[in-house]
Amino acid sequence: MIKTNEQSRRSNTSVDFSEIRNDFPVLNQQVNGNPLVYLDNAASSQMPQSVIDRINAYHSKEHSNVHRGVHSLSQKATDAYEDARGKVRDFINAPSKKEVLYTSGTTEAINMVARGLTGTHFQEGDQIILSEMEHHANIVPWQLIREQAGIDIKVVPITDRGELDLDAYKELFNSKTALVGLTHVSNALGTINPVEELVEIAHRHNVPVLLDGAQAVPHESIDVQTIDCDFYAFSAHKMYGPTGIGILYGKEEWLDKMTPYKGGGEMIDKVTFEETTYDELPHKFEAGTPPIAAGIGLGAAVEYLQNIGMKKISAYESDLLDYGTKKLESIEGLRILGTAPNKASVLSFVFDDIHAHDIGTLLNEQGIAVRTGHHCAQPVMRKYDVPATSRASLALYNNRDDIDRLVEGIEKVKEIFT
Repeated sequence: MIKTNEQSRRSNTSVDFSEIRNDFPVLNQQVNGNPLVYLDNAASSQMPQSVIDRINAYHSKEHSNVHRGVHSLSQKATDAYEDARGKVRDFINAPSKKEVLYTSGTTEAINMVARGLTGTHFQEGDQIILSEMEHHANIVPWQLIREQAGIDIKVVPITDRGELDLDAYKELFNSKTALVGLTHVSNALGTINPVEELVEIAHRHNVPVLLDGAQAVPHESIDVQTIDCDFYAFSAHKMYGPTGIGILYGKEEWLDKMTPYKGGGEMIDKVTFEETTYDELPHKFEAGTPPIAAGIGLGAAVEYLQNIGMKKISAYESDLLDYGTKKLESIEGLRILGTAPNKASVLSFVFDDIHAHDIGTLLNEQGIAVRTGHHCAQPVMRKYDVPATSRASLALYNNRDDIDRLVEGIEKVKEIFT
C-alpha cells in the first residue's frame, strides 16, 4: 500500500517506479476484456490511494466549513485546508502563503487575472502577447477582455518543430505591451518553453508574465522565484489530485492591484450597503465556501509527489518519452507532431489516411485510453493543417509495456484500414 511505499521513498535515494503503479487502484481493471492502459494523463491523471484516503478521511471525520467556526470540526477542517496551501507554497517555492490562491483550476485562475487587471492595469489600446500553442483557456479569456477593454492580442508563431519563435517574440514588444501570457508546456505538442528566458525578456520591458503551468507541474520541479514569473496557474487533476481545485500564484504587488474576480462571503473585511472593503490576501480572491475536500486532496497529491521526488519523476518520464518516441517513429505512415528537443511526456500523432477519432475508438476496444481531437488547441491544429491528433500522454505510473501495447494497438488499427 501507499504508506509503505512512501516511507521507503523518504529514506531511499532510488525509486522503483514499477511499484508506484500499485498505488493507483483505477489501473487495476480491464476495459473491453483487456488490461487498462491509461495514456490520457494530459487531460486528467489518476489519483493514488493516499489522496483518495485523505479525501475520504475529511468526509468521514472532519467535514465542516472552514474559517468560520470555533468548534472542533471547523478548526480541524480549517487547519487541514490551510496546511494544504502551505504544502503548495513549498512545492512551487512561493515566497508567501498569501500569494497562493485557491481556484477551481487553471481556467479560472487565468480568468481571475484577466478580469482582475481590467480597469486597474489594462488601458484601451494596450496589447497582450500570447502564443500559437496556447490552450483555449489562455486565449478566450483575453478575447473577452479585448471586447470589454479594447486591448489588442499579438501572437508568437511556432516553428515546424513546435517551438516558439524567439526572434518574433522579442519583436512584438512595444510601449503598449501590458502583459505576456504563455504556456509553460504545450498540452498538444509537449514542448517545454524556456520560461526563464521568456520572463526575463518581458521584464526588460517592464511587462508582467502569466504562465499556464497545468502541463508542467506534474512533470518537473517548479520554482516560481527562479522563473520570476508574476503569475503561475495550474490544476490539481493533472497532478494526481481531484478535479475542481487549482492554484493561482501571484506576486503580492500584482495581487494587490487586482480587483476580485468574485464577490461574496469570506473575502470581505467590512460590508455596508454603501461600500465593501476586502479581506487580506489570499482571502480577498476566495469568495464563498471553497471546495474544501478537493483542497485537502491537492495537499495530499503534493505530498505524494514530493515523497517520490520531482527530479526522479522527470528523469523516469524522460526515458519513457524517448522510448515511446522511437517506437512510434518506427510505425510506417505515423507522423509525430511536436518534435522540439525539450519536451514533456506528450506523443501527439497523425496518419494521413486514418482519422484520429477512429484511432481512439479502436484503441479503446483494446483497453487503451488516449485522447483524440484538437485538445482545446485549435490554433495548433491549424498550424499543422490537421483536424485533430491522437495524443498519448505519459505519467509516472506508465511503463514500457504500456508503450508496447499502444504500438501493437496502432498496428491493429492500421490493419483494419488497409
